[in-house]
Amino acid sequence: MLAIAAALPLAACAGSETPPESTPTPTPPTEASCNADAVQSLVGQTATGDVGAQLIKGSGATTLRWVPPRTAVTMDFRADRLTVSYDDALKIERISCG
Repeated sequence: MLAIAAALPLAACAGSETPPESTPTPTPPTEASCNADAVQSLVGQTATGDVGAQLIKGSGATTLRWVPPRTAVTMDFRADRLTVSYDDALKIERISCG
């Protein structure tokens, strides 16, 4: 009796229905890439919104991450992100991708 009770839920899962047709998984869009070398001339500039727009346009990145002094940031790599570190005087110290 116990074996029948244990097999009953399994039998309910094994229906005779055919599985629905699967649709192919869409291919993800190609990630944008970042080129920090193209904007290294902006090191030393003041971190402003206008400079941020130049950084995005010049690097090809889709995301800009400003890093204030003494701030911890995540180490996850994103090929489409430009990371810009600046000092207390808002002067850009470092520009890198990721």
